[in-house]
Amino acid sequence: MIFAGDNALKKILIIGDKVLIKPTKGEEKTKSGLLLPPGVREKDQVLKGYVMKTGPGYVLPVPVENEAWKPEDEQIKYIPLQAKEGDLAIFLVNAATEIKYEHEKYFIVPHNAILLLERAEDLEF
Repeated sequence: MIFAGDNALKKILIIGDKVLIKPTKGEEKTKSGLLLPPGVREKDQVLKGYVMKTGPGYVLPVPVENEAWKPEDEQIKYIPLQAKEGDLAIFLVNAATEIKYEHEKYFIVPHNAILLLERAEDLEF
């Protein structure tokens, strides 16, 4: 599995509370051994995949008073996301946007559409 260390993904910036997920291959057979055509697998309401990149998080409102002595970068604050690069995520397909980048299929998913995260603590990139 190639994670965000890949050169192609270094150019991508994810905005706000969005997460870039590379889907895993779906099950090709049922438990009884029947082969599933691709159209059936694509109609699933939930999918799983690996988190490749995350946005900075939820933006906190900036106070109305503008203090000129503060640097501009201190005026925008974010609440970080729970999802981290390398996590296995189960997410709602209806809330996701499918994209193709460098001949690979990805989903841009709002953080609130992620149902579950599995984190391997000893995973190295």
